[in-house]
Amino acid sequence: MKRLLVIAFVLGSIIFTGTVFGADLKVYAGAGLIKPMEEMRLMFEKEHNCAIDVHYGSSGELFGLLSMGQPCDVLIPGAAKYTLDALKNGWIIEKSIHKLVKHVPVIAVPKGNPAHITTLAGLAKPGIRVALGDPKGPAIGRVAKKILAKNSLAEQVGTNVTVLAPTVNQLLIYVALEQVDAGIIWGDLVTWAEGEGKVDVVTIDRQKNIIKTIPTALTTHGRDNALAKDFNTFLASSQGMSIWKKWGFEPCDR
Repeated sequence: MKRLLVIAFVLGSIIFTGTVFGADLKVYAGAGLIKPMEEMRLMFEKEHNCAIDVHYGSSGELFGLLSMGQPCDVLIPGAAKYTLDALKNGWIIEKSIHKLVKHVPVIAVPKGNPAHITTLAGLAKPGIRVALGDPKGPAIGRVAKKILAKNSLAEQVGTNVTVLAPTVNQLLIYVALEQVDAGIIWGDLVTWAEGEGKVDVVTIDRQKNIIKTIPTALTTHGRDNALAKDFNTFLASSQGMSIWKKWGFEPCDR
């Protein structure tokens, strides 16, 4: 398990973080949002002739960066809890919060579902290799932990967990490469090329599931940046929503 964690950390650091020197706008976004966010970033940069630096990481990491006072204009974590906690700490401008889309947990299995997992309870079968997000890292880790507890499966499934991943992106990779038999990820990730033709999805009954909301908001760490206000609004616009839908996200009820 330690070896897998090291691989995940290195890959996550290489793929999902970066800095644009002299950027006009600094954004923190959950690593699982990279596909729609990159498309919207490029579109906004072209339309506004600006440069945006997006730091992708686990929601826990992004919250930690805010707590240290790191510069950030717009925050888009993987679940609303992090925005609400940041609001309580005075790091978010409340009136700027927009609910965007839903984050729906699913069970991802390698193509063909060789372990024949059809329900949450299937994750507790002896010998099943399960990948979960680190509860202290990505939003999916905390949510998966709560889903298993809600369904009285935490202890049984816990004995089968072979890796705790630092980002949801790595969970997808573990499943696609058949390093595990199953993992709990966000349903929208199955649209990614990394899992195309390599991953099948087992839905979780809505009554047994815990569905989260992805918000966007301006931070108090910004510089009263007009571009930040425009970008924050753009993410929730009809134009932005069409991109969210393209990548498998379900819009929030408005």
